[in-house]
Amino acid sequence: MAVRHSFEVANGSCDDDGHPRRTGTLWSCVAHIITAVIGAGVLSLAWSTSQLGWIAGPVTLLCFAIVTYVSAFLLSDCYRCPDSITGTRNYSYMDAVRVNLGRKHTWFCGLLQYLSLYGTGIAYVITTATSMRAIQRSNCYHKEGHQAPCAYGATFYMLLFGLIQIVMSQIPDFHNMEWLSVVAAIMSFTYAFIGFSLGFAKVIENGKIMGSITGVPASSLANKIWLVFQALGDIAFAYPYSIIVIEIQDTLKSPPPENKTMKRASMVAIFVTTFFYLCCGCFGYAAFGNDTPGNLLTGFGFYEPYWLIDFANACIVLHLIGGYQIYSQPIFAFAEGWFAKKFPNSSFVHNFYTFKFPLLPGFQLNLLRLCFRTAYVVSTTGIAMLFPYFNLVLGLLGAVTFWPLTIYFPVEMYFVQKKVGAWTNKWIVLRTFSFVCFLVTVVGCIGSLEGLISAKLS
Repeated sequence: MAVRHSFEVANGSCDDDGHPRRTGTLWSCVAHIITAVIGAGVLSLAWSTSQLGWIAGPVTLLCFAIVTYVSAFLLSDCYRCPDSITGTRNYSYMDAVRVNLGRKHTWFCGLLQYLSLYGTGIAYVITTATSMRAIQRSNCYHKEGHQAPCAYGATFYMLLFGLIQIVMSQIPDFHNMEWLSVVAAIMSFTYAFIGFSLGFAKVIENGKIMGSITGVPASSLANKIWLVFQALGDIAFAYPYSIIVIEIQDTLKSPPPENKTMKRASMVAIFVTTFFYLCCGCFGYAAFGNDTPGNLLTGFGFYEPYWLIDFANACIVLHLIGGYQIYSQPIFAFAEGWFAKKFPNSSFVHNFYTFKFPLLPGFQLNLLRLCFRTAYVVSTTGIAMLFPYFNLVLGLLGAVTFWPLTIYFPVEMYFVQKKVGAWTNKWIVLRTFSFVCFLVTVVGCIGSLEGLISAKLS
């Protein structure tokens, strides 16, 4: 076992900021984005479409795709300041906010960003456990019949996922995760494709398209409004990846300029994800109509072929193992950076211990990383056990953070970065756009919070 200090600089070429040379490409960037975007949220889109109906559902999905691309476009120009191509790098979303908007905005942004990242980790624990349980239930229904009481708890699977993440969380940072993102992206394509293929097959079997213009009827107008609001929150959770755009962009090599590669990658990734989202949402609703399950692959609208359901859920699990890390790494980097500045002489914080086992590559272990990241995984797993409500957790997270992180901060930073004057055409368009998104956030929060409280009380 060998010990080294974190300030030792490895031999090799460096970028303009003294960091090891970045090697990310357009396609590694696309893989990161798809891993981040196609996640737990895609499974709730059929249910969301069913609440909104045949017109509002697909239109809303397209609108959120446009919003996501605009947000990524604005943020990609904020990676370097003051010039988008030659300026100083910002390594994280919070760094960009601090440089462009100041200290007060940074605190507010940090609170919301890390709340969103942390909440996404919780949602991924819930989703993974639900998929693991669905595999067990699918086999049970196949053997015992569709009416069999195949009920299984999720606690064991949450604990199992937590143990896996404790090990995976020792991956140092984004720059060491390209392989994991590629695997996760392949898995996300696979289960999304299976989801809409099963929906399409079900439509053919039914011989008609289910659903209506107004969506699923509710017992009262108030209930319908709450469900529509919650559906908006679910869709908001499914799309935006703005909170990690700059972290992903920081992995890209240059030339070409990072902002140009990021814009191209965002366009490719959002086009692909929107296609899958529309297919999953629309075919799922067309297949089941008013009986559309909250989770397309685990709600057992589909029972056969059971092996394909099992395979799709296994893909979900493998994808979310990587997705959890994508959303957790910014928190790890922030916390460990803060400790490094606060305790510059601490061996607990700065020393790395190299281990080498027979037949395995060597790896480096840091005590702070081990303790903090383990505690983080334990906390997300524990909260997931307390609030195992898939659609409601997704909707609330998406609604609370959608406007400030996806719209407000990117728009405000863009104004500063590009020196956009007040009352210009850009100012009017972007501010109007921001206000409309703010209203969506408000109504999504109301519906999701009401649903979560009702579920917990019942």
